[in-house]
Amino acid sequence: MAQIDYVLPIGENAQFEAGYRGNFEETVTDYELTEQMTPNGNFVRNDSLSNSFTYNENVNAVYTQYGNKIGKFSFLVGLRFENTQLKGQVDAKEVENTGNGQLNINFDKSYAGLFPTLNLTYQLNDREDVTLGYNRRINRPRGYYINPFPSRSSEANIFQGNPNLNPAYASAFDLGYLKRWEKVTLSTSVYYQHETDAFERVQEDTGEVTPNDIPIIRTIPINLSTNDRIGFEAGLLYNPQKWLRLNGSFNLFRFQTEGVFNGVDYGAKNLSYFARGSAKVTLPSNIDWQTNMFYQGPSNNSQTETEGMLSVDLALSKDVFNTNGTIGLRISDLFNSRKRASLTSTDTFVSENEFQWRKRSINVSFTYRFNQKKPEREQRNRNTNEEDENGGF
Repeated sequence: MAQIDYVLPIGENAQFEAGYRGNFEETVTDYELTEQMTPNGNFVRNDSLSNSFTYNENVNAVYTQYGNKIGKFSFLVGLRFENTQLKGQVDAKEVENTGNGQLNINFDKSYAGLFPTLNLTYQLNDREDVTLGYNRRINRPRGYYINPFPSRSSEANIFQGNPNLNPAYASAFDLGYLKRWEKVTLSTSVYYQHETDAFERVQEDTGEVTPNDIPIIRTIPINLSTNDRIGFEAGLLYNPQKWLRLNGSFNLFRFQTEGVFNGVDYGAKNLSYFARGSAKVTLPSNIDWQTNMFYQGPSNNSQTETEGMLSVDLALSKDVFNTNGTIGLRISDLFNSRKRASLTSTDTFVSENEFQWRKRSINVSFTYRFNQKKPEREQRNRNTNEEDENGGF
């Protein structure tokens, strides 16, 4: 990554910024599949399914923005120009026939775009304000979404990337309200997002079968026309005591997708939600206890129904040796429930799937700081975060 920023304060309330950022990434995926051709025999490499995929993503961006405050009214207007280059090269001895003709296994393409931003704020009083925002966003496909070679989770289930996948573009509008009391902060907003060339994972019967006559099902990401989302979000921060801090948010949204692929209509409507919550408590003996919770509500598209998912993380920490050292305990996915379960139904097949990112894990750590107190380190981190937030990206 390469980045340079220029900041010019103008008077007491205005500021001009400009900058450049470049991200250059190369990922090599070495995929090998071996088969046991005879019972108790040796495993042999399958050349038609084994491959090495080299993926390059280079993004160059320049931006400029200007902000000012006039009385109770403030604004920030910005414009970013981005150019993205995607390269893919597959090294394989053979190419498997997936039923869709010759694969475009090597590609080199680029695209450019302008992304404006506008944020308006009106301060009703010292503890209350209203905001209105607009921005245009880009969602680039990940490397494995583009890798044209199929990978298998079983002999009957194939995932295949799509080299012709284009980035998705979204225009987002947001109207927000913020109110602060002595111990409570409330933030709410309503938003609307219109996305074109939205990504969608579709499953289809390849028409082929395994040696056991099981239909081979392929999952492929596609650009499925448009996606409209409208929603409401509310967040609450409650700090009743110095030793207790509570934070939570709730997001309810409705989305509608329209699009056709290979003669099949994948349009769908859905209402879903998600919620986040955290609690930070200072226990006796200066032990810090923090719990984070996330719940994703059930959802569906034209093919798949996805169940709700709960995730809870727990962490404890205590400073020792005059705050020079810290002992930490972290439990990720406390209830081992961070699993995505779904059911896909079509006219020709039914597929049930469960995926877990990582099983419940426990981590114990010890950190010792030489010649630096903890408050100094935290202040430095806060300054770094502020600089990152003011950098325009």
